[in-house]
Amino acid sequence: MATENPFNSILRTLEKPGGAGEFGKYFSLPALNDPRIDRLPYSVRILLESAIRNCDEFQVKSNDIEKIIDWENTSPKLVEIPFKPARVLLQDFTGVPAVVDLACMRDAMNKLGGDSNKINPLVPVDLVIDHSVQVDVARSENAVQANMELEFQRNKERFGFLKWGSNAFNNMLVVPPGSGIVHQVNLEYLGRVVFNTNGVLYPDSVVGTDSHTTMIDGLGVAGWGVGGIEAEAAMLGQPMSMVLPGVVGFKLLGKLRDGVTATDLVLTVTQMLRKHGVVGKFVEFYGEGMSELSLADRATIANMSPEYGATMGFFPVDHVTLQYLRLTGRSDETVSMIESYLRANKMFVDYSEPQVERVYSSYLELNLEDVEPCVSGPKRPHDRVPLREMKVDWHACLNNKVGFKGFAVSKESQNKVAEFTFQGTPAHLRHGDVVIAAITSCTNTSNPSVMLGAALVAKKACELGLQVKPWIKTSLAPGSGVVTKYLQRSGLQKYLNELGFNIVGYGCTTCIGNSGDINEAVASAITENDIVAAAVLSGNRNFEGRVHPLTRANYLASPPLVVAYALAGTVDIDFDTEPIGIGKDGTEIFFKDIWPSSEEIANVVQSSVLPDMFRDTYNAITQGNPMWNNLSVPTGTLYAWDPTSTYIHEPPYFRDMSMSPPGSHGVKDAYCLLNFGDSITTDHISPAGSIHKDSPAARYLIERGVDRRDFNSYGSRRGNDEVMARGTFANIRIVNKFLNGEVGPKTIHIPSGEKLSVFDVAEKYKSEGHDMIILAGAEYGSGSSRDWAAKGPMLLGVKAVIAKSFERIHRSNLVGMGIIPLCFKPGEDADSLGLTGQERYTIDLPSNVNEIRPGQDVTVVTDTGKSFVSTLRFDTEVELAYFNHGGILQYVIRNLINAKH
Repeated sequence: MATENPFNSILRTLEKPGGAGEFGKYFSLPALNDPRIDRLPYSVRILLESAIRNCDEFQVKSNDIEKIIDWENTSPKLVEIPFKPARVLLQDFTGVPAVVDLACMRDAMNKLGGDSNKINPLVPVDLVIDHSVQVDVARSENAVQANMELEFQRNKERFGFLKWGSNAFNNMLVVPPGSGIVHQVNLEYLGRVVFNTNGVLYPDSVVGTDSHTTMIDGLGVAGWGVGGIEAEAAMLGQPMSMVLPGVVGFKLLGKLRDGVTATDLVLTVTQMLRKHGVVGKFVEFYGEGMSELSLADRATIANMSPEYGATMGFFPVDHVTLQYLRLTGRSDETVSMIESYLRANKMFVDYSEPQVERVYSSYLELNLEDVEPCVSGPKRPHDRVPLREMKVDWHACLNNKVGFKGFAVSKESQNKVAEFTFQGTPAHLRHGDVVIAAITSCTNTSNPSVMLGAALVAKKACELGLQVKPWIKTSLAPGSGVVTKYLQRSGLQKYLNELGFNIVGYGCTTCIGNSGDINEAVASAITENDIVAAAVLSGNRNFEGRVHPLTRANYLASPPLVVAYALAGTVDIDFDTEPIGIGKDGTEIFFKDIWPSSEEIANVVQSSVLPDMFRDTYNAITQGNPMWNNLSVPTGTLYAWDPTSTYIHEPPYFRDMSMSPPGSHGVKDAYCLLNFGDSITTDHISPAGSIHKDSPAARYLIERGVDRRDFNSYGSRRGNDEVMARGTFANIRIVNKFLNGEVGPKTIHIPSGEKLSVFDVAEKYKSEGHDMIILAGAEYGSGSSRDWAAKGPMLLGVKAVIAKSFERIHRSNLVGMGIIPLCFKPGEDADSLGLTGQERYTIDLPSNVNEIRPGQDVTVVTDTGKSFVSTLRFDTEVELAYFNHGGILQYVIRNLINAKH
């Protein structure tokens, strides 16, 4: 079990400058006197410091620290290390199940005679309700209020539950809806860079339940996205298991040319890194070009880590970081502490000093002067198109066969004109015409240079008499209230409004698919004439069907380019040679006439973006807004569950729980619930998307009086285990060998031979008192980490999964929920062993968990006489402890109760 930290000997005191006292103590990396540390990438040093500070020879061992220090030799071997982040970041969709679990843990603690108020996050949790604004109302001065009212109608119950949580739990900050996008709020306000907790200083690091958590890497804070179970484990003080990553060194030289934006740069970087291959790796940026990149530009690049495939796109802290911290209202003393600590611990980059050569796994280089204006699309973020080639590329896409770069429109149909009437006026659409133009997404709305650049384009266009066609759905969704303040101070918001780019809300919008409806006449013209309509957005994802069902072409572009394309009304244009429109005096207006210089933008940024704006915005952020403040919620530290609620429901994780751990247990005479081949992903397992009208989840909702139009999505009902259990394995594309080639969410109840939904078969087995297992092929649980991909099978009654191999995080999640993971021996699988899945399976494990070793052999016996040896995939002593307690949540509860004794 845990012991005293063996690295306490390297604790040092950090003095304040000028002998004004001390900031606190810290674990000193230089005190280790190991020359290998000087060669480590800065991102790896953060992993090292965390391991040293948390070393207890149980969850984190001295051997883990040696693995990290020896990164140059160990990272190619894909070794695993434990990591404890400094904090956890949640947004409302993923925050609800986490708060539900905490509320349940309190109830269980109370029933067991413990102090339920001890159930609080053990690391700081920041929960931002960014509520993904649906753009129902656009091009209106009242759009923000109107959209917010609709959001509160839809999500009142969920918001109320989170408001209760904000009062009930310590160490949890809840940022109310209407404040901004979670990642921009994290960058401008929540990011600490360095923590000072109880007199101990350490680097900020964060895991978040959204893939774009990586935006904070631009601030020198190590952060990335994880699934819900990893986030819950981290907030309860448990370590995450991760592969020690390779680190790609990305050297930046020179500076961006006049008129080139940070969006152009990030789309170029995304294409380069996709080509290089960086999945599962860190990318660390360095070089003299760093001094030419603002913090907002760095955050733009870091934000798109998921699109280029890296775990992180990391920018170590330097003088640019410190300037941004001051700009965003952090105090001088805080900035002084951050700089002093990072310098003392060799985590600060000072480009005025000679640079020690660091080692990277591989290297890339980009001269910023080579970046040119561009967009990406029409269907993937890394399909970059230089602006000068856009018209040619568009026509190639029309001609090409259907694919990522093709629509297969016949030659005779390419010049088709769809006539329609818009509000009594004749209008027409062609292939490539823009019907959605959105300045949106955390990627760009945190960057004053591109936001004010867009506003300057609008100003020049308005002064020249250009207008946006009224049927184009234009919108502006800032990531925080700061954007509104500097747009107003600059006097430029009125020009955006004049072109229809009114503010619609503060949150994720078009980029996440919340573009709302387009005008019915426009929609009919598109569908009846099979028009390939376009959306242009300053987002980070443009996969087909994501932005809007009727926009088959979707292009990512900088905010100023979004305005330019809205004015042009089409993506079928060569901005160098064709006019963007006709001015008020009848002259042709070209792209160059409305495009601001970099100097113009810099001057407006300098005069309009001020520290007081950040201070004022974030001083008021936790005060909420009238709709939030008027939400009536229960008081008290134990939640008053409403048994009639179809959104928030008490799950049965702790039913009949006692203080004695259930101990190790095997599986006896289990039936196989599902028999899978290779590559079953978390998308196949986890409930997602809309609730099908004939599904068990729909049946449950209808029985409780919910009208079909109010089903909402599985995502919105993540706080209700009854809905989510019924949606587990409900994917219409899932392939189950029992169905002999038929695709869909059904399986066979083996004793009767009935073919039913997976949920209904599981219920029959449970009512008959039978255990269940799952047979699977290779890479079981691959794809995005999803908490319900482990919670759902546990609620169905699955006791074990036997697979050829597991995706690393999903295997860990199964363990966390008390499910036994087993692997067939190399070269074997269900087919080679002659298993049909019709057998009954017995897995004997010692009743004393101390007799089980991580990775030991286990024999699986069937009722047909066949048996085979498998590998038990409990990989650490910590995981065995979770299993002994019935799961990670039960482990934490019993430990907290025992701690008081």
